Amino acid sequence: MSNMSLIKNKSPEPNDIYTVSRLNREVRSVLEDVFPTIWVQGEISNLAEPASGHIYFTLKDNNAQVRCAMFKNRQSGVRFKPENGMQVVARANIGIYEGRGEYQLIIESLEPAGAGQLRIAFEALKQKLLIEGLFAEEHKKPLPRFPEAIGIITSATSAAVQDILSILKRRYPFGNVIVYPVPVQGEGAAIKIAAAIELAEQRNECDVLILSRGGGSLEDLWSFNEEIVARAIFATSIPIVSGVGHEIDFTIADFVADQRAPTPSAAAELTSPNMIEMVTKFKQYEEKLIRCQKQTINHFRQHIAYLSVKVPHPKQHLIELMQRTDEYSIRLRHQIESILFNKKIIFSSSLSKINTLNPVHKVSRQLEKVNQIRTQFKQSMRLILEKSNNNISRLNHMLNTVSPISTLDRGYAIVTNTKTNLIVTGAKELSRGDKLRIKFSAAEVNSIVDEIHEN
Repeated sequence: MSNMSLIKNKSPEPNDIYTVSRLNREVRSVLEDVFPTIWVQGEISNLAEPASGHIYFTLKDNNAQVRCAMFKNRQSGVRFKPENGMQVVARANIGIYEGRGEYQLIIESLEPAGAGQLRIAFEALKQKLLIEGLFAEEHKKPLPRFPEAIGIITSATSAAVQDILSILKRRYPFGNVIVYPVPVQGEGAAIKIAAAIELAEQRNECDVLILSRGGGSLEDLWSFNEEIVARAIFATSIPIVSGVGHEIDFTIADFVADQRAPTPSAAAELTSPNMIEMVTKFKQYEEKLIRCQKQTINHFRQHIAYLSVKVPHPKQHLIELMQRTDEYSIRLRHQIESILFNKKIIFSSSLSKINTLNPVHKVSRQLEKVNQIRTQFKQSMRLILEKSNNNISRLNHMLNTVSPISTLDRGYAIVTNTKTNLIVTGAKELSRGDKLRIKFSAAEVNSIVDEIHEN
């Protein structure tokens, strides 16, 4: 039965006079028992924020109002700044402030009504980080042109990571790719994303990072709007490309990152050079140089032909010019061939360097080391076993040397007094009639002392 029912059914005693404190205390107990935790919607007014960190305000509608208190330890989950005139929904318990005898709401959680809690929190954090300078261009790091290793921070089972890997394999097959798998939505995802960024910083194994996930609602993308992720991006020394959601999606991570890509696929293209395009450009340059060479030769020939008409009988001079033209042609061809040869050497060297970074070679070398260690281990164990066998043989020989059994084999015997069970070492320990047990090498006999003859 509730306190309210007890009060209704209870007749007051004639001499039971309540004090004000007792009355307020019992009313408070009744309110707390009768009303569970409830949700209340209304408009904030009379907002007060004392130095204690608690906040006090009035929640009202057109016809009524109620006082509210929200203590500091309950404010960590509030993603916006409460202000007068703001419509909110509060989760609260009903109580009474005994000092004034007024009932009030003790707020457990608070969120905007209708305005969109996440959107307000997004704008608030965006403004805060903007003021702090986390979006400033002077903090943006350039992307490496030819990264040796590209890191991807995303869900290991998402379609986004498959798209990125496919594009990197097609565009830049010689680069290493390291995936840091993390959850990209849900409780705790932001903490794990920030931890993955910090892990990549500590390992220092990537030249650029891609922070990515597919599209979704603002709530789905919220992990990339958390302050912990923004500060982890800003703190790392590795350039980061943010490719979160679709082209119309913007997150806090996009503003802090060194470069934003509209999609995960675009992020992969931003971080990788297109080797096929580069080879094509080299071929185009070669063809252009050959065309220029031919044009130069034709120009000289036309000039010579012109001079041969204008100059009367300059036969010898024309012959020299023609020879010089041929020399220029040969020299120019050699220079072009030399330039192309050097470019090919540089390209081959880069290709060889990239191939040496292939993890297959590293694994092969490690396997060779493992085989060497296994062989050395077998040799060491064989030596240890041989040494142990030698020691056992030597100790066995020593034991046989001092063993009383060996002494018995040489014709000696051990005499024991059967009464005392002690070994007899001399005749003085014996008396007539004593029973003896005599142990030989291969047998034992019992005897009785009949006579004692001392030497």
